[in-house]
Amino acid sequence: MRQFILLIFLLQAGLQICFSAENRWSLKQDGGIEWNVVSGDVHSDHIEMSGKFISLIQTYGVDSDNRLITSKQLIFPMLRTIPNDTHAHTAYTFGTDVQPQIKINNRRITENVKTFYLRGLLVTVTEAGNLARITRTLFPSVDKASAIEKFTLTNISDKEITVEIEDFEKKSWSQPEKSVYGRYEISAKSQGSGIYTVKPEGEIIFSMIYSGRKQEESVPEINPEAELLARVSLIDQLFDKIQFHCPNEVMSRMFDFAKVRAMESIYQTKNGLVHSPGGASYYSAIWANDQAEYANPFFAYSGYETAIESAMTSWRWFAGYMNPDYRPIPSSIIAEGTGYWNGARDRGDQAMIAYGATRFALALGDKQKAKEIFPLIEWCIEYSKRKINANGVVASDSDELEGRFPAGDANLCTSSLLYDALISAVYLSRELGKPQSQIKAYEQMAKELRTNIERFFGANVEGFETYRYYEGNDVLRAWICIPLTVGIFERTEGTVAALFSPRLWTDDGLLTAAGDKTFWDRSTLYGLRGVFMAGEREKALSFFKKYSTRRLLGDHVPYAVEAYPEGNQRHLSAESALYCRVVTEGLFGLRPTGFASFEITPQLPDEWNEMELKNIIAFGGKSIDIRIIRAKEKVNVLIFTDGKLIKSTAIKNGATLSVKM
Repeated sequence: MRQFILLIFLLQAGLQICFSAENRWSLKQDGGIEWNVVSGDVHSDHIEMSGKFISLIQTYGVDSDNRLITSKQLIFPMLRTIPNDTHAHTAYTFGTDVQPQIKINNRRITENVKTFYLRGLLVTVTEAGNLARITRTLFPSVDKASAIEKFTLTNISDKEITVEIEDFEKKSWSQPEKSVYGRYEISAKSQGSGIYTVKPEGEIIFSMIYSGRKQEESVPEINPEAELLARVSLIDQLFDKIQFHCPNEVMSRMFDFAKVRAMESIYQTKNGLVHSPGGASYYSAIWANDQAEYANPFFAYSGYETAIESAMTSWRWFAGYMNPDYRPIPSSIIAEGTGYWNGARDRGDQAMIAYGATRFALALGDKQKAKEIFPLIEWCIEYSKRKINANGVVASDSDELEGRFPAGDANLCTSSLLYDALISAVYLSRELGKPQSQIKAYEQMAKELRTNIERFFGANVEGFETYRYYEGNDVLRAWICIPLTVGIFERTEGTVAALFSPRLWTDDGLLTAAGDKTFWDRSTLYGLRGVFMAGEREKALSFFKKYSTRRLLGDHVPYAVEAYPEGNQRHLSAESALYCRVVTEGLFGLRPTGFASFEITPQLPDEWNEMELKNIIAFGGKSIDIRIIRAKEKVNVLIFTDGKLIKSTAIKNGATLSVKM
């Protein structure tokens, strides 16, 4: 009770909320998070932020002398290099020394770090003794190949000071024979240099502009204030999209942050808007897993036209590789759509594409776009049908881990995704008026595949009645969660026990394989979604809270990551979309069943009295709110469309409700 009273007091006082003494970061009232640096708090971290023509990976932190650690890796996805392959973007790193010298009263200052703040931009506050406070606001341009660092220097003394800002510039040029578009110039230049007299409590503003360009292009004119307003406006817009409200503020806030990372990583290529993972490696390209399977199904609920158009670009790019001989569509289409990569051969990519495309088309509720996508779906299902082996499951050369871990000749993930795609294809075929024979064929194929998944993959592994990932697999694998995410619940008890056993679960989520040290957030997020969907909401909530707190307020923040040790926990963007889907499909059980219909299976945790999804924009552009309120032994489900209540029903918690609009 005393802790509760203290929490209320802090809220009323407008102070940040600290949920755990172990958390490095705390929540702020304005939707951001903040790290208040204390003496001896030596730590560094990195974050990726993106615009349509640039991605910025900022390393920041504090050294043992309480001095600022800062370096910027700038990635220019459209400044292509030779060979023009997956990683053929221009990248350049500027270190701590790439900033203007600041002198106060003719002496170079020494800064001590006070705070860091994140909300779609990084704000760093330092102090130079008792003379000045310096606030750095760093962010990528929304629509230019530039990043901006705005400096605000405030006189915190009681005397007038003289401030000198160095006129600083550094440039680098590419070798034209290694560049697709000739010679590139990368530059870092100060703006607002000079000598200033600053009165007590007065301030001056100057900036550093980091840019990349083709040498024949004119130098871009950058207005730092206008760029900052555009970035803040974008972040506000993304925060306003589909919203999750629940009693756990960390989870609601993590959902907001996840939307930003998922939807900022979209690049304007010469062949259309393209969502790409990032991570200093993956730009101007699409993958059957990251974009088709992970991100696009979430984008359909966002109402964010840039994200929706990027999804349509991906379907068009994939469709360009359909062929009458049913050779597999490449795993990845790269280099602004001009090339491809299929180094792992068929990873089950057609199942991934069909799974994501059917869910996207249904949820979007745009018949014309669905008609455009449907031939790709038909082709991918037919391809997968031709890959069904003698055991009745889908064969593939590998899986999305591309040989990092064994996957056999047929894996659980590919067959499960195809099963879900077939279920969605039935709904979509009905909406598009496809022949009844085709619909029945999809229904029968799904029925047989579900039976064969149980018969072939169902097994006792390490004492758990769950699934083997492939024939001969005898150690637990993270992807045993996949059947739960597609509504196959026969082995729920053993699978959930295995996922949360010490053999698989760690502080960072699920290990890829029991006994190994590698974890991938994508499997952790699939696992949490599946456990919620299976009705094990109390177990799922406990681990989801821990995961969310660690990722948002721990030592590496504020987004879901790719993996470890591979990639140094990069902030790949599609993983953030998967975080959002733990909420939309796990806690709410949201599944599209038509252009104007869906099912929900709410899993309201015992410790919550209500939860809400607001401002879903889907099913033909409707604005939808879903509110779940505890009502004794049941839950009340309230559905609002364009602000009007269209359904109010009491159902059993965990039961499925069909909604038609």
